[in-house]
Amino acid sequence: MKSSQLRKKFLTFFERHGHKIVPSSSLLPTDPSVLFTTAGMQQFKPYYLGEKSPWGPNVASCQKCIRTSDIEEVGDERHLTFFEMLGNFSFGGPALKGVEGYFKERAIQLAHEFIVKELKLEIDYVAVFSPDKVADGDWRKGVAEDRESYEIWKKYLPENKINKEGIDNFWGPTGDEGPCGPTTEIYVNGIEIWNIVFNEFFCDKNKKLEKLPTPGVDTGMGLERLAMVIQKVLTVFETDLFSSLLIEDLKNADKRTGRIILDHIKASVFLISDGVIPSNKDQGYVLRRLLRRAMTYAKISKFSKEGPVELINKIIDLYKDQYSELESNRKKIVDVIYDERKKFGETIEKGLKELGKMEKIDAVSSFYLYQTFGLPFDIIKELKAKDLNQKEFEDELKKHQELSRTASSGMFKGGLADNKPETIKLHTAHHLLLAALQELFGKQVKQKGSNINSERLRIDFSFDRKLTDEEKKRVEDMVNEKVKEGLDVIKREMPLEKARKIGAQMEFGVKYGSIVSVYFIEDKEGNVFSKEFCGGPHVKNTSELGRFKIIKEEAVSSGVRRIKAKLE
Repeated sequence: MKSSQLRKKFLTFFERHGHKIVPSSSLLPTDPSVLFTTAGMQQFKPYYLGEKSPWGPNVASCQKCIRTSDIEEVGDERHLTFFEMLGNFSFGGPALKGVEGYFKERAIQLAHEFIVKELKLEIDYVAVFSPDKVADGDWRKGVAEDRESYEIWKKYLPENKINKEGIDNFWGPTGDEGPCGPTTEIYVNGIEIWNIVFNEFFCDKNKKLEKLPTPGVDTGMGLERLAMVIQKVLTVFETDLFSSLLIEDLKNADKRTGRIILDHIKASVFLISDGVIPSNKDQGYVLRRLLRRAMTYAKISKFSKEGPVELINKIIDLYKDQYSELESNRKKIVDVIYDERKKFGETIEKGLKELGKMEKIDAVSSFYLYQTFGLPFDIIKELKAKDLNQKEFEDELKKHQELSRTASSGMFKGGLADNKPETIKLHTAHHLLLAALQELFGKQVKQKGSNINSERLRIDFSFDRKLTDEEKKRVEDMVNEKVKEGLDVIKREMPLEKARKIGAQMEFGVKYGSIVSVYFIEDKEGNVFSKEFCGGPHVKNTSELGRFKIIKEEAVSSGVRRIKAKLE
């Protein structure tokens, strides 16, 4: 049976038993305490808390979900970031006058009927909640045993197939607070395929439980796992939800790499369709991380350039009948992925080459590769350093974030008075000026201070005499030549010692962290004119600057001169 048939069979069964079929909600939840929709019940949370459901008391859905806690585990036999969750839900509770809601008895009866009679499967065993299996001190320890579910299951299974379990059989809440309760899990072929949650309580942010006025039912059955059982394959990646997507490049990749690429691109297709764009924060950060992991593995596996389009289109074609928004967003999805590929492609090859040159990889150097080239931690670990410590890497990340917060809370970096476009242009001109002074008068010329506003730049530098008019003209001409050449301004982050080793210019008196930002001003062939420690901001290309003009050159103190300049 194909996955599309399974999906339809589930929804048809519950429609026949008095449930309204509700479309999947977006992957972007209305609940601000969670990044993504991770379960089918999230769109229904208000109805467990008393709000009236517009669809009636009983609904069923097939919900698209994203879970990101195990991204590094994707590639094994079972972990996924995108999956579909089949579920039936009741908000009415038992025996409410005039309401046809249901609770434990009906929920278990429907589940048993669907598995045994509709799917012709045999249940191995089930599990119910018992506080005896919960550790002392856990907030769920005081919840009573779910004896009712145990007794109901005895109508369908022998007692030796009814297990009592601890916190694995107590679900929720999603987010910081919300409905929750004991669950009963159903196992077939040794795999948990269905989890039925009985929402009896409201859990607040302090993990305090209160009985809900009206209990409800919330169930979840992963389509991928169910397909694996029905199609009699060993992993979810062998079901038609994945095997039908195997383009030639994926067939030629090793098993783990192929799984990672397929899962991540599939998740990305759905995220983009729901409005997520790659960025450096929140949902956009997760999307960028997924895409860049997939692209790095694709690069290592020597994927063809057109492979992604074929894969994207296959994914859309597979799911478009269930999720029509994929078809209407087809072009957008391709464009966003290819735009990110173009941005990342400019650095990934350099990053892999840099990784190949490194004899020793530690937390600092792995963070440098991550920050500068976007190489994911797990790829660095896999290719070069099996013993790399993730906690140490994350500590480096935290240090970097703290430095960034500290810097952003004070004055703009590099002596900037503000963040106006004119000031940013003069900041880049300032780098060109220092490089020109060193080119003409030697590397002994060092920056001693700077100040930049929207009208002019000022640089103090070590030099033991006044510049002649001819020398000032040569400085101006060199800067303007580099403006005319249209050089790229590129930020690269690297370990402090590496930056020193390559001769990047440092600002006098500044203390730097273990990872530093270096701005390179270079041509398309990588010929560098300026490389300087700096936190930015800058223009992207020197062609944006306009004509450079020295206003004044004067003495500051013994051995230190000052130039003031502007852009016309």
